[in-house]
Amino acid sequence: MEPQTEFLSLAEELLCYILSFLPYRDILWCTSICRTLRQTYLSSSELQYIVEISGQQLLVIPNTDDSIPISKRLQRLRDEAHAWFKVDTHPFLKMVPVTWAPLSRENIVAGGHFCSWDPIGDTAMILPVHPKPSQQSIRRNWLPETLCSVPHSRKFDVFMDPAQNLIAVAYAVDHKTVYINLGALNGDGVHPQAAGERLVLSDDSRTVTGNAKLKGFGRHIALSCRLHDESNSVWQLQIWDWKYSTTSSSILSGAVLDESGGPVEFCFLGNNRLLVIADNLNLYSFENMSQTPEFLACFLIPIPSMLLECLPMIDDIGIFFDLDEMAAAMPIPWEHWGPSNTRIFQQPFRSTINGNRVLQRLHVGTGSSQFILQLLDFSPLAVKNGRGLGRVVKEPSTTCIIVDRFGTRGESLTTSLPYVQVVFSDRKFDRAHSQLREMWIDKDRIYMLSKSPRYPKDRLEVIDIKPDLQSVWYQLLMIS
Repeated sequence: MEPQTEFLSLAEELLCYILSFLPYRDILWCTSICRTLRQTYLSSSELQYIVEISGQQLLVIPNTDDSIPISKRLQRLRDEAHAWFKVDTHPFLKMVPVTWAPLSRENIVAGGHFCSWDPIGDTAMILPVHPKPSQQSIRRNWLPETLCSVPHSRKFDVFMDPAQNLIAVAYAVDHKTVYINLGALNGDGVHPQAAGERLVLSDDSRTVTGNAKLKGFGRHIALSCRLHDESNSVWQLQIWDWKYSTTSSSILSGAVLDESGGPVEFCFLGNNRLLVIADNLNLYSFENMSQTPEFLACFLIPIPSMLLECLPMIDDIGIFFDLDEMAAAMPIPWEHWGPSNTRIFQQPFRSTINGNRVLQRLHVGTGSSQFILQLLDFSPLAVKNGRGLGRVVKEPSTTCIIVDRFGTRGESLTTSLPYVQVVFSDRKFDRAHSQLREMWIDKDRIYMLSKSPRYPKDRLEVIDIKPDLQSVWYQLLMIS
């Protein structure tokens, strides 16, 4: 008992420091069996923050503003989790006239801004959507031939990151040589923090076919595309540290399984991990841009041709299974990871995701003539504590899988990842006359892009969650 006594006699600051290196489950276990450690936990905002953010299964994003105390970050994390269960979808309205490219079809809301790219008209725009005081407000329109100064270039994708004032444009000049221009959203010229004017695709011996997908997270940018030569087609995914070098050897590639499909789907999981959807779910770690990403694990998909998509990450992303515990050299069968760590929904409309929360349409009324919105929160702490007004769903559900883009039905799968369901039943949408085009969510807002029945403009509706006031602020942007 003497070593234990010596340990518990340490100063509370040292006990807190030692416990902070443990996984959150071990922190809870230690504090549940020792009164001294329990008191240390209750008096430490840092330990509670570790448990809260890990319990919600969110990735820890480095704090760039050291002026925010850990206690305030902890309170905000808890408040935001509660606030989503108290959303009022009929708040005060405000109209702000804006303009945008009418043919735009690549739209996203990120960093308090609405970003849009029209590949047909070769135009783009960004406008602020009720930005917070700490956020930079950017408003700009790009006319034809201004996204890229190279004549007759073919644009593949445009990526905007308002938080870093970055616009990246992927293009080709001869169907083989692919570049990614790095510019500033609020001005012309090269981005001041970029390693150079443009990033260069490593393989220029084969033709880039079809579309390409450009995504970024922090200091990393990745381009997914399909390459073709006389003998075969392959998919390729290349990652750059755009602040460090314009070249990179961090490349993944593989055989194309579906000739009619687009580039391989992928998404960043924090600063150094990547999830790639090829024939299965493959997890990689990338640390050095001069090396191929390190393969960590392969999660087998029960139906190889089932349609999966990596939804864009805005600020953080929820992980529904413990990657560290499940990573292995051998492929992990679906039966070992899938049923208890996933939930499959049969939805005719696309959902939107941020962190552990998913926003969906839910059909109601006779013959599903109407629909309402519902929020699904997969945070383990939300499920365990039964927070807010939502209903905890733990019962398994069985869904028939659509295996191709023609609606072909495959086998049925049963999944049981628990979640909290919050139904916003106070506002109904008429399915036949609904003008809702797209919707997004971020950490504390819901965005809905709709056609306006009264005005010759589209409208972007913004519901802003205010946890401290337990209310919402609502803005209506009229988009011409």
